This record gives sequence, structure tokens and C-alpha cells, in this order.
Amino acid sequence: MVTISPSLLSANFLKLGEELSAFDSQKDKDLWFHLDIMDGHFVPNMTFGIPVIKQIGMVAKHPLDAHLMVTNPLFYVEHLQEYNIFNLTFHFETTKHHDSLIHKIKKHYPSVGMAINPSTPVDAIPDYILEMLDLVLIMSVNPGFGGQKFIPYALHKVEELNRKRVQSNGLLKYVIQVDGGINSEEAKMLVQKGANNLVAGSYIFNNKNKDDYNQRVESLKANH
Repeated sequence: MVTISPSLLSANFLKLGEELSAFDSQKDKDLWFHLDIMDGHFVPNMTFGIPVIKQIGMVAKHPLDAHLMVTNPLFYVEHLQEYNIFNLTFHFETTKHHDSLIHKIKKHYPSVGMAINPSTPVDAIPDYILEMLDLVLIMSVNPGFGGQKFIPYALHKVEELNRKRVQSNGLLKYVIQVDGGINSEEAKMLVQKGANNLVAGSYIFNNKNKDDYNQRVESLKANH
């Protein structure tokens, strides 16, 4: 099964409730709402803060997937516990104490993920850390802004992560998520390499007709 995660960074925030309700027909397990949380330090951009996340958590009918692009992920781990976050992903590059942070996230969230930037190799993540993760996020653009072009090398990273997962005899059970510049063509290649969760913002939301949102979601799932 492939899960599609529309990135709300590309949604119309003046009509966010309507944007979220456009996906009500999608099955819960097939669609997550992806929250790109940026602090202006780890990446050169700032997005929504905790009050907006609280409002989204009150009305969203699909799992919330929080992607922390911040220098202090522990702050958000502690302050997002009340807002129905299903998966919380932090960046490998933001801490040296990965195991400690993972344990803290697991106490309060059903799923914990780790993201790696385009310049970070898969082998930088120790196997014992991979065993602790529910999700690994491969960035296929440099984090910070939507609408960027897909970096093809992400396909090799997905293939490597999938190989590790297949050869682990069940020890590695993580979802492979990819985020950045994904359209229907890249989606097909990524799933063939082993990805099973695709984040898409501009591709889904850059349409004036909300009926097109679900058509774009289905096109990302097609031929998988």
C-alpha cells in the first residue's frame, strides 16, 4: 500500500478548513496530512506554529504527519503532544543523541521518523537506529521551500533503504517516505524502488478546483 501525504505548506491557509475537507473521501490509512514545521534556523524559512497545528488537529480527519525542520526538535516533541500527531519526524542532522530523542518521541507519539537531507548518506544512520524507527524520510529537495525540482539521487537512497529493509529478516520495519518535487512520474519510479509514503505539495495543491486534489492523489497512487 502506498500512502500519499499532501503537504499543507502548499495549501491555501485562508481557507484551510475547506482544503482539509477536500480529502474526506480518501481512506484514512492511504492519506496523511504532512506538516512542514520550520523555525527559520535549521532552514531559511518559517511556517506555521503551534496555534495553527492545534486548529488543524481539531478538524483533520486523516493522520497528521509532523516534519520538524528545526534546530531544537525536543521543544516540539514536548509541545505537540496534545494535538493528535500520528507521526513525528526529526532530522538526523539536528542532534547527536538520536536514540535518546527517539525514546522520548515514542513515549507520546504512535510513530517516530527520521529525515535525512540530500547531502546525508543512508549509511550515516547506524543500523541500531534504523531498528528503532517507524519511518525514514528521504529529502528529494533541499529542505526549506516548496516547489523545488526533484533530485534524482533520491532514487538510489530509496533503493538502498529498501535493500536494508528486505535483507534484515524483519528487524527493519520502517516506512520509506520521500518528500520534494514529486509528481506522478517520480512517484512511479520511487515506489518501484521501495518507497511507500510520498509527500506532495505543489503537485496536489496548485489547482484552483478542489476536485482536482483527489485526482492528483489518485494519479500518485496509479500503477503501483
